[in-house]
Amino acid sequence: MATTVFDSSLFRDMFGTEAMRAVFDDRAYITACIDAETALARAQAKVGVIPPEAGRQITAAAHYDRLDVDQLRAETEIVGYPILPIVKQISAQCGEAGRYVHWGATTQDIMDTATMIQCKSAVAIIETQLDAVRGALKKLATEHADTVTAGRTHLQHALPVTFGFRCAVWLSALNRHAERLQQLKPRALMVEFGGAAGTLASLGSGDDGLKVRAAFAAELGLSNPSITWHVARDGLAEIVSTLAAIGGSLGKIAMDVMMMCASEFGELAEPFVPGRGASSTMPQKRNPISSELMFAAAKMLRERAALMLDALMHDFERATGPWHLEWSAVPESFMLAAGSLHQAHFMLSGLTVDAKRMRRNLDLTGGLIVAEAVMMGLAPAIGRQHAHDVVYEACKEAIEKGETLLAVLSRHQEIVAKLGMDKLAQLTDPAGYLGAAAAMARSVAQETVL
Repeated sequence: MATTVFDSSLFRDMFGTEAMRAVFDDRAYITACIDAETALARAQAKVGVIPPEAGRQITAAAHYDRLDVDQLRAETEIVGYPILPIVKQISAQCGEAGRYVHWGATTQDIMDTATMIQCKSAVAIIETQLDAVRGALKKLATEHADTVTAGRTHLQHALPVTFGFRCAVWLSALNRHAERLQQLKPRALMVEFGGAAGTLASLGSGDDGLKVRAAFAAELGLSNPSITWHVARDGLAEIVSTLAAIGGSLGKIAMDVMMMCASEFGELAEPFVPGRGASSTMPQKRNPISSELMFAAAKMLRERAALMLDALMHDFERATGPWHLEWSAVPESFMLAAGSLHQAHFMLSGLTVDAKRMRRNLDLTGGLIVAEAVMMGLAPAIGRQHAHDVVYEACKEAIEKGETLLAVLSRHQEIVAKLGMDKLAQLTDPAGYLGAAAAMARSVAQETVL
């Protein structure tokens, strides 16, 4: 029986993806540790810290498939970390060159660098998924730039908007997240090499240590930090916080879609797949499953972000515990973000939009949704505040008598005299009071570069 949704054969594809699991499974992590060790050896060979042939031999000989994984597991539990057992085994694999494995390094150098190798691959997956979701939203924003729907504040009709405008608002947040991912990569995806206390003292008092770190970073395609960061974990906190922010924006989309899928709204429906969203007892049900999973993932990502903020507080030059929090927070955050993006792409790519139902819903309040339009149309003639008071009373009468706003206003001699019936009818048409909604929707869509 699985103990988490990430491991469960039933739930794992609801809260993650196969591609992201492959980045963070045990084999991938151990391989990343070995890649860090071999890259370090090559870097040290280039700088002249170890013999060039040793760097070549270590790279050629060290391999996951030659490990005794059962022995590695047992020794990791004893030691508390996997690096010493890994180094022991790959040193033996490398023969004479094995004496230079892990030269001048400490456990955290390799574990942190391995995590960065994984994060680099994981960020690339997230970027690809995010682009796919942005593409689906770009299409919706463009296609529905002029599809009039009710704008809602406090869950009540406010002013008319367009569905494309709403989609473009969703899209604008994801566009900014795409920028954040680009910006964080050089800042957060850093190689780690500092030795026991971060000073590189194990490579002497000259600049060999700094040269090795620069070459190490180049070998792995990671940034070379100006100083050891093994107790300054802001980079990982930024990554996890960005993933949580992406999840939160997807959760906002999910909330809106779930509401619009409700029977009383009936404006949207998630893609139909036989059996998806079905009830065991109510045959009519078509539940918004993808949105529900996105909403749940947003809340779970928030918890991991909070956990990473706790993990920032390390003591002195080596932490006594906070580091371990990352072993849960980092991979789980990537899994949740990948799972949510997968659900978002599925849902948004096949979303059913009922424009006619949107229009019918607009008319539920009998034109009250455009009361502001009437007020602003009347204001130049009688002043804004007087116009507000007059329209307010008309709205009150419409609500009390169950009439349309136009019907009530047509009996108001002052308003008819100032505006005329044709203008009054125009002002009470929701499609005529959209401001720049369509223009903004198209602008955001056009600015979205994938």
